[in-house]
Amino acid sequence: MTSTDPAPQPHATAEQVEAARLDSKLAQVLYHDWEAESYDEKWSISYDQRCIDYARSCFDGIVPDDEFQRLPYDRALELGCGSGFFLLNLIQSGVARRGSVTDLSPGMVKVATRNGQALGLDIDGRVADAEHIPYDDDTFDLVVGHAVLHHIPDVELSLREVMRVLRPGGRFVFAGEPTTVGNQYARRLADLTWNLTIRAVKLPGLGGWRRPQAEIDENSRAAALEWIVDLHTFSPADLEKMATRAGAVDVDTATVEFTAAMLGWPVRTFESTVPPGKLGWGWSRFAFGSWKTLSWVDANIWRHVVPKGWFYNVMITGVKPS
Repeated sequence: MTSTDPAPQPHATAEQVEAARLDSKLAQVLYHDWEAESYDEKWSISYDQRCIDYARSCFDGIVPDDEFQRLPYDRALELGCGSGFFLLNLIQSGVARRGSVTDLSPGMVKVATRNGQALGLDIDGRVADAEHIPYDDDTFDLVVGHAVLHHIPDVELSLREVMRVLRPGGRFVFAGEPTTVGNQYARRLADLTWNLTIRAVKLPGLGGWRRPQAEIDENSRAAALEWIVDLHTFSPADLEKMATRAGAVDVDTATVEFTAAMLGWPVRTFESTVPPGKLGWGWSRFAFGSWKTLSWVDANIWRHVVPKGWFYNVMITGVKPS
C-alpha cells in the first residue's frame, strides 16, 4: 500500500452497515475490510500447489493455446485482488514475472501485498477503484481478476479502463463471475444451509458447535453487506457484448462448476457457522476431494448435456487491438 492509501476498517458497526445500503462502494470497503484478515481461511485459499493449479486451470481454460508461447507476461495487474489469490498463484505458476494488486478495500490490499512479500514475489499494491484505474495508458501486458466484475457498479466502464491500461496486444482474463442461473441455486442452497445449521446447533448436546452469539451477530451483519456488494450476475453472451463494446477483440467465455457449486456453497456456508478449527483436516480433505470429483464430472459429463449458462462460474478473456 502507498502512504496515501486509507487505513482498513476491520469492524463495521450497525450504523455503518445501514449507511452502506445506500452506497454500494462504501459497502464494498466495509465488507471486504471486514473479511480481509480471515478471507483466506473462509474460502480455503492457499498459495501452495493446490491453489496454484486451480488458478492456472482457470487461465488455461479460457486462453487460446497459442497464447502460451508468450508466457511469462512481464507485468500483470489484478483488479479487486482480495487477498491476492488469483495473481499471486498465477505468478507462481509462470504466467507473469511481476504484478500490481489493487482493490477498493484497504484491508484487502494490505493482506494481498503481505501475502506477495511472504512468497518472495515482485508485487506492489494500491487502493484503487476499478472504474478509475490509477495507472497510465499501456502499462500492463495482462490484467486479471477473480470474482470481481460482479462487485463493480459500471462493469463496461471498468472494462474500458482495463483496455486503456493494457498495452496493445495485451490480454485480460476474468474468472469466478456468477451466472444468473447459477447464482439463484447457489444463494438458495447457502441460505438453507445457514438456517438449518443455526437451528441445529441450538439442540441439546450441540453447544460446542455453536459460535458465540456476538460472532453470529457479526456474521449476520457481514451477510447483510454481502447481499449489497454482489451487484450483478451475468449471462455469458451479455458479458461478451460488454467486453466487445469496451473495445476488446478475440473475446471468448467459458463456464465451470455445476454440481461442484451445488456442493461448494453449502459446504462453505456450513464452515462459516461453526467455530474455527472445529471440523479438522479430515473435513478439509473430504470437502476439497468432493469438489474436485464433481468438477471433473461437470467438465467431462455435464458440459455435454447442460446449457452453458446453467454453470455457476463464467470466465471471460479478450485482447486489446495491436
